[in-house]
Amino acid sequence: MTRTEIFQFSDITDQKEIDSEIDLLLKKGVIFNFDGFYIDVNNPDRIERRLKGNEMARNIMPKAIKVSRKIAKFPYVKGVCLSGALSKGFYDDDGDFDFFIITKPNRLWIARTLLVLYKKVFLLNSKKYFCVNYFISTDKLEISEQNLFTATEIATLIPLYGTDTFKAFWEANNWSHPYFPNKPAHKLSTIRETEKSTLSKFIQKIFDGSLGLKVDMFLQKLTIKKWRRKFSHLAQEDFNIAMKSTRHVSKHHPQNYQNKVIKRLTERYAEVVKQYNLKYPKENA
Repeated sequence: MTRTEIFQFSDITDQKEIDSEIDLLLKKGVIFNFDGFYIDVNNPDRIERRLKGNEMARNIMPKAIKVSRKIAKFPYVKGVCLSGALSKGFYDDDGDFDFFIITKPNRLWIARTLLVLYKKVFLLNSKKYFCVNYFISTDKLEISEQNLFTATEIATLIPLYGTDTFKAFWEANNWSHPYFPNKPAHKLSTIRETEKSTLSKFIQKIFDGSLGLKVDMFLQKLTIKKWRRKFSHLAQEDFNIAMKSTRHVSKHHPQNYQNKVIKRLTERYAEVVKQYNLKYPKENA
């Protein structure tokens, strides 16, 4: 990371204090500087990988925006954001397009099912450019898992469609703002709007009434049943987080990166503090 990035992803609002701590860590050999990039391992190849990933992200972004427009046209979709590595400016040969999708209340599971069916039928189930793994509905926009991982995901989202919807989402998750007070606000001026397709309007007309609610609840139950069978290896606690499935949320994260990242960050912090006999309070990590 650069000094500017370290500052933006810190809760310390004084750049001079950040610079002082970076210089101290450099002096102790805890971190290394390669052409203005700071890293905790003495390996310049990591910097080359990052720069290549940044370039690939810039090149692939127009395609991701094009895909997001297609998603935005689906029934009951109110907002579309890019998440994952691409939203953080990185993409490589193993990368994919992760989308965070906001739907109309009580139609989340219809929207999700239609998008998954599209992926399976027309994209031959390819997840490369069409990974729709996180849905929430507009009647409950606040993310319940409130920690550094989810705050980072919220701060790095790239909103693409649904200006008013994203504004409401951002306001509903103001708990995340103190984690990164130096991070520039999302650029709402880049959010696009699009009209639903004729087919989408027709589907919405059919399912806007009581039939739609019954179908939505049926699809939710059907999906949960399938996932419990498919991911039976997950402990119940992990399943409840990684595969969260309520009337307001649908997550499909079988790798449970949230738990893995938080656990590894805690372990890595403890390793460094012990190895170099640092005295930093945990909140400054």
